[in-house]
Amino acid sequence: MAGKYFDELEVGMVIRHELSRTITEAEHMFFCAITMNPQPLHINADFASKTQFGKPLVNGLFTMSLVVGISVQETTFGTIVANLGYENVAHPNPVFHGDTIYVETEITGKRESKSRPDTGIITMKHIGRNQNGVVVVEVTRSALFLKRPT
Repeated sequence: MAGKYFDELEVGMVIRHELSRTITEAEHMFFCAITMNPQPLHINADFASKTQFGKPLVNGLFTMSLVVGISVQETTFGTIVANLGYENVAHPNPVFHGDTIYVETEITGKRESKSRPDTGIITMKHIGRNQNGVVVVEVTRSALFLKRPT
């Protein structure tokens, strides 16, 4: 399914994304390495075993990026000019290696661009859940979408 144009999105619309993804230890460690994040809670199993979680936590930025990435195919794929911002990021529950992430997107705002008549701004709330249906991340994202070509 291709991305949606500004004209195809309405406030209140909910998209339940079919794509999902299981997070592996290897890709999580790679993410921490390439982002230069040495947080022992993410990369040191011995350290993490002595915390309330008992094992390493997946980096919240990785989880947020995965949730946004899963949404692309059915929201912004080929139909945006740019992301404008991310806000209201929450990580209400931890994510661990082996968790599978499922995503839904709710359209929470829509307005015409004041400076570009061929575009409009869409605000989306992405919600990521693990395999047990527990919310692990919520993020609000605004993007400048193209209008359907005439």
